[in-house]
Amino acid sequence: MNEWITRVDPVPAADGPLHGLTMALKDNIDLAGVPTTAADPRNTLPAERNAFVVDRLVAAGAVPLGKTNLDQYATGLVGTRSPYGACHSVFSERHVSGGSSSGSAVAVASGQVDFALGTDTAGSGRVPAAFNRLIGIKPSRGLVSARGVVPACRSIDCVTVMARTVATARAAYDVMVAYDPDDAWSRALPQQRSSRGAVIGVPDLGLQLEPQHEAAWQETLAEAHQLGEVVKVDIRPLLEAADLLYSGPWLAERWLAFGDKLDDSPAVNPTVRTIVRGGASLTAAAAFAGFDRLATLARASEPLWTQLDALLLPVTPEHPTLAAVAADPIGVNSRLGRFTNMVNLLDLCAVAFPGPDRADGLPFGIQLLAPAGHDLELIDLAARWCGEPVPAAQSTDILLAVAGAHLSGQPLNDQLVRRGARLAFTARTAPSYRMYLTDGPRPALTRVLTGPDGPGIEVEVWSLPAAEVGGFAGTIDPPLALGPLDLADGRRVLGFVGTADAADPSRDITAAGSWRAYLAGRG
Repeated sequence: MNEWITRVDPVPAADGPLHGLTMALKDNIDLAGVPTTAADPRNTLPAERNAFVVDRLVAAGAVPLGKTNLDQYATGLVGTRSPYGACHSVFSERHVSGGSSSGSAVAVASGQVDFALGTDTAGSGRVPAAFNRLIGIKPSRGLVSARGVVPACRSIDCVTVMARTVATARAAYDVMVAYDPDDAWSRALPQQRSSRGAVIGVPDLGLQLEPQHEAAWQETLAEAHQLGEVVKVDIRPLLEAADLLYSGPWLAERWLAFGDKLDDSPAVNPTVRTIVRGGASLTAAAAFAGFDRLATLARASEPLWTQLDALLLPVTPEHPTLAAVAADPIGVNSRLGRFTNMVNLLDLCAVAFPGPDRADGLPFGIQLLAPAGHDLELIDLAARWCGEPVPAAQSTDILLAVAGAHLSGQPLNDQLVRRGARLAFTARTAPSYRMYLTDGPRPALTRVLTGPDGPGIEVEVWSLPAAEVGGFAGTIDPPLALGPLDLADGRRVLGFVGTADAADPSRDITAAGSWRAYLAGRG
């Protein structure tokens, strides 16, 4: 089925929440010591280090088994644009696997790995999930770091996860989410949940689906009430936004990312070359026209999200055959993105999951969309649809503020990740806190009751299972300890604080404002 580009020998699994789970990586994601080809066999230089997200998954116990096939440079939704061969759905040798994360989907659906990473700019994590009866989580933009990932459209690229169950996909997602200060597009995004019963939107217009897709969609609509109250809504602004992705700024962004690779070499897929070369001639005026049109459509779509908790849509309007794609490679691919292209442009999150099978036995994928920051709410809804348990709200978790070596990307962050902690948000301490340098080196935060207030110290606040707090506290050496720490917004959380003997005025580094800034200034 052409799903693998490179296989690697498994390594011993680290202790952690993913201990022993096997994973595949789309071959535009770095795995140390292995070339990242992006389906271009001319790219032979081994990666020097893992992508940020791969490091997190390995530290949590996941075991990489190799790199998977993809539409070249992640440009395509079909899974056929690769010199390593086309992939087909595990349910039909005649039908495409979907792309661009084609090999990742096939590796999971065929049972070769427990989960796989893909990327999703236009739908590349959701379309192959739909065509292979998988769960596909497309996180909010920036929630998962893309450092160490070959860009397609850097401003809207997302690293995704596919699995056979919601529970496995959720477990991987929980580890993947982390703020990365070295990724300019990364962001810490607090999760939001509705306080009411879910309100699910469905389109108020016909969707022009192929007949077998249409029958499965009507069956889906008949069952949608199991997710909550169902209301019909106007989705035309979303569909118009989807048409923008392969024009204007975003096509030019692809050209910027890898246009220099699209020469006349036979290694280059001709369809990818034809599409992306169009970005070379786009003007700045055209780019700003695209940004302006997107802003207009985003504003027009805002009323949806005052009515809804989630929007239910098919993932695709059809499931094409390999022959149909060969006959019309651009037209078929364009149709496949009708319900997926707009998600990242409009800063939405999404989860794809299996709907009722079509009459011919092929899977029919559906998806839920919501504004950024509602990822966990969508994952819970997908679990309900799939008949899987929905985890109880983690009300017993403890909010823990960290300011030094336990920050995302710092040497001791894995001590949090291995205990099931998740980044909740970033914040600053109350202005009365000062930061002192202690041996290690480590920062100690101490509240000073006299003297001028400062700007507060930048911290990350992590959600740590209460049962893990005692074991974590045992890893902390004096003069640091866990104690109450006040944030600038008035909330009190648990945090790293220094004992009185840590407050050495000669080692006051408060002016740096954060541990990262201090390290950067130290050179």
